[in-house]
Amino acid sequence: MFSDRVETRATPPSWDRIERDWEHYAESVRERWGHLTDNDIAVIDGDRRLLVGKIQERYGIITDQAERQVEDWLQETSRTDHH
Repeated sequence: MFSDRVETRATPPSWDRIERDWEHYAESVRERWGHLTDNDIAVIDGDRRLLVGKIQERYGIITDQAERQVEDWLQETSRTDHH
C-alpha cells in the first residue's frame, strides 16, 4: 500500500533575506561556527562570500567544504527559522 502523505521540506531563506536580517541570523552563525570572532561576524555583515571565506580561514578547510557547511546551515535554518 502506498501512502498519500507527501513529505514537505521547508524552503531555506533566500540569501537576500539573510543579508537584510543579518543580526537575526548572526547568532545562529556564531553558534554553528564558534571560531568566528565578533569582528568576523561584523565584517561578514550577511555577505555569503565573506562568510565562506572566514569559515575557510578559521577552520583551515577548502572552499568546497566551507560552501557545503553553509548549505547545510541554510537547510537547518529553514527547519528552525520562524522569523
